[in-house]
This record gives sequence, structure tokens and C-alpha cells, in this order.
Amino acid sequence: MSIFEAQLAKDRANYEPLTPVSFLRRAAQVAPSHTAIIHGQRRYSYAQFLARSSQLANALAGRGIGPGDCVAIMGANTPEMLEAHNGVPMLGAVLNSLNIRLDANTIAFILDHGEAKVLLTDRAFSDVIKEALTLTQRELLVIDIDDSESQGGESLGEMDYETFISGADDTFPLGQPKDEWQALSLLYTSGTTGNPKGCVYHHRGAYLNALGNMTTMELNRDSVYLWTLPMFHCDGWTFTWAVTAAMGTHVCLRAVEPEAVFASIASNGVTHMCGAPIVMNMLANAPQEMKTPFSQTVEIATGGAAPPSAVIEAMEADGFHVTHLYGLTETYGPATVCIPQEDWPALALQERSSRMARQGVHYGTLENASVKNPETMEDVPWDGETFGEVMIRGNTVMKGYLKNEDATQAAFAGGWFHSGDIAVRHPDGYIEIKDRSKDIIISGGENISSLEIEETLYRHPKVLEAAVVARPDKTWGESPCAFVTLHEGEDAQPQEIIDFCRENMAHYKAPRTIVFGELPKTSTGKIQKFVLREKAENL
Repeated sequence: MSIFEAQLAKDRANYEPLTPVSFLRRAAQVAPSHTAIIHGQRRYSYAQFLARSSQLANALAGRGIGPGDCVAIMGANTPEMLEAHNGVPMLGAVLNSLNIRLDANTIAFILDHGEAKVLLTDRAFSDVIKEALTLTQRELLVIDIDDSESQGGESLGEMDYETFISGADDTFPLGQPKDEWQALSLLYTSGTTGNPKGCVYHHRGAYLNALGNMTTMELNRDSVYLWTLPMFHCDGWTFTWAVTAAMGTHVCLRAVEPEAVFASIASNGVTHMCGAPIVMNMLANAPQEMKTPFSQTVEIATGGAAPPSAVIEAMEADGFHVTHLYGLTETYGPATVCIPQEDWPALALQERSSRMARQGVHYGTLENASVKNPETMEDVPWDGETFGEVMIRGNTVMKGYLKNEDATQAAFAGGWFHSGDIAVRHPDGYIEIKDRSKDIIISGGENISSLEIEETLYRHPKVLEAAVVARPDKTWGESPCAFVTLHEGEDAQPQEIIDFCRENMAHYKAPRTIVFGELPKTSTGKIQKFVLREKAENL
């Protein structure tokens, strides 16, 4: 009998479902007294981190929450967010981290669509949550997070977070998940439609991507990670678990302000951080008096549009080393990394920054990332010129879109996840994105749907036609630019249109530029967005 014919079964001795919760259990065993979390004056060891996460799991279980139930959280980068990323999946429940920048209507939609049973909500966001609770169809258990570092806000819940977990047991039995394919978290992305789509993550994917982050960024027990990346964004690109896997220290930060960032780096000995290009731009251009000096080199990973060479140069001068990552909500955050080659340090800054701007090669924990012709599904030539679509395959791709089988099948057509990003492949195998998918605007690291903005614009009584494209923005990377045709005889000022959008959608999604005039169209009446993109670039 050959090895392949042998009937060798899975057993508890040789198979255990992978889960990122195991990282916290191990850290608490190996380094119980090591500082796990720093938040202002609050300090938690790994033993305390595990105990508090277990208390959350037990408190939720005591209110009838079990495997498969959805627990939503509207939180800033605080210890409670880290505890939720362990306590909720520890129970087998599904964590739904809400984007704190969303409007009440969208939050209500997400709570309904994801069928949340519990909402943990920071009092700082009580205004938008209070409105969302009047719009949702759900009967929710609401728990207030009353963080001492916040600016307060109205209490909306049955009790506060500390009261909720205080009476619960600080140990939680092993046993979850039963299957590593079990849903771990639910994260919504705007995608290419107005209504957000819910990406479902599983335990195996989060475990592997966390290890991919740990090795890519060389995290270890001496690492001190500053939370400038929102934990609600792709579960903090899974660094919520990666730092714990390395037994490093999480440094929480509610708001990303240059002075606070530099002060924390200096006082806490920060070694690692992540952030959208806007964060780097903010730090690079901060007034010198805000830049508290520090002696260590800080590794910073960025995603989205690559930062310009001037920003990279300024960051390096201030003591940072930049690594460019690429990924999407559908891929647990980072899926590729631009690994520097040995000859890059000797290149001139502009040439080196252009190499660093590439999306690079796939993570070691991902099966593959390629650039393919979407019609034939064949790889494009590695010539740095032939356009194709970035496609990804592996265990760190989402399970699919919740309650949206058509979108899931379209995304996974041909056995690959279709990113919608247009790219080339260089002779060294490195991927470089040349254009974003048509309808997505990447602003400050967040996806904004042009269709959603257009839908809002069309509701304005003076607007006849509207088309929205991305415009290069020095601060945000990209910002929405709206081309608008008014009804005959009507007159309007750009600010009037912008204000209307801000009143009817999340402020960050509203266009920053309005251009009035006729829209260019094909002979069949289709708006030529490529013409508008060119105009937007030259405004």
C-alpha cells in the first residue's frame, strides 16, 4: 500500500483547527508579565490581556451569545478593541468591526445585514450610533465603552464595558473553533456599489495572515507596535493578532495626530507601525516643533497609493524605514509586499522610490498573486508593459460576501479572486498597479464608491447628470471629483453641491471638487469617464 492509499485519519494528536486566538493563549503562557498593551496610563500584561478577553467571552456567553452570532463594535484604537478581537472569536462568535467614519444610515444597514445581536460602542461615537439605533430593525444589547482617553459622549447602552465584564470568569475553556473554516469576523467594504458588501473572514485565514505580517515586518518580543492604522480596517490588517503572535507590545492611540505620534514613538520606544499614505504625509510635513526626536529606526508599512519620493525622503530623514504593502478587505489586508532587492539602496532616491511603489510579490502565507488577462485567465507577459488584472489565490482570501452569492461568484471566477486593479508584471516578477478599478476612489486608505456619490448627486433637485472620478490629492492620495450638469435654467455654486452631499452621506465620501458643464459621452450615450479622469488630473 502506498502512502497515498494509506487510510491515515485526522486526530486531535495530529490536527487542530488554526485560530489566531491561540496566539494570545501562548503569549500569556510564555510571557505572562510582559507588557501587552499600553494606552495612556493603562497597562496590561499578557496574563491580564488573556484574562480580560476571557471575561468578555464569558460575559457574552452569559447573555446567550454563541458560535455564529454577530457581535458588532464601534470603537477607536483602544484595549477594548484588542480584547474584542480575541474574546469574540474565542467564543466562536463573529466580530463585526464598524468603520467609525460611516454615517448612521450605513451603520444601520450593516447592523441589519450582519444580524448583529450585540453592539459594543465607544461613547465618543454616540451621536452617529444613537441615530443608527433608531434606523436599525435589530433589538440589540448595547454596551458602552467609556474610555478615559476619549472626550466622553452620551451613554446609550444597558451598562458600561467594565461593568459588563467585571463579574465574568477570567478563564475560558478551549474548544473554538470546531472548524478553522468557521467565520471569524465580518468586515464591510464599499466595493463598486452604494450598499457595502460584507466580507467574511475565517480563523485559518486570520491565523496565516497574522503570521505573514509577523515575518514580513520582522516582529518579535522586543517589538513595540503603535496603532496608527484603524483596527476596524481589515481587523487592523490582522496586526491585531500578529503583534500578539510575536509577543510584542501594542501601543494604542485614539487619534492620529503628528505631535501625539512622535511623542509616543519617543516615550514608548515604538519600533513598528502601519498607516495609509496620508499618515506618512502628515508625519513628514509636521512642523519641526511637533517632532519629538527618537533614536531607534521605526519600521512603517503603508498601503494604497505609493507615497511620493519627497515623503519617503522626509520619513527616512526622521528615522523611519518604509515598506509598501498591497491588499484589499477581501484579502485580510496585506497580500503582497514590495521586498527591497539588494541593489536598491544604491539607487538614486527617485529610482528607488519608483521601485518601492510597486506592489511587489505575494506573501509567504498566500498561495499566489498574479496579473492575468481577465478574458483568457492567462498570465500577462512579464514585460512591465502589458496590462492585466491583479488576481489572488490562497487561504488568506475571504470566504465570500455575506448574502451575496452573485458578487461572490463574480469575484472568484476562474478560481482566482479578481481585485479589479489593473497592473503590469515586471521582468523580476514584481507587480505594479497602473490603474484602480473604475468606480473606486482610494481616499486616506478608505474605499469610496463613485456610484454611491453619483446616486446622492442625482437626488439634488438642480442636478441633471453627474459622474464622479478620482482626483489626485496631496493629502488624501485621491479625493472624489464630481462633474455635474445642471438642469436648464438652474444655477449653483460648488459649495452648495458639496454641502448637499455631506448632509446625505458620510462626510469623507463627499466630493471635494465640483466641475460644472456637459459630460463627454460615446455615440451610445455612455459617459466617458476616462476623459473625466484626465481632466481631473489637470485641475
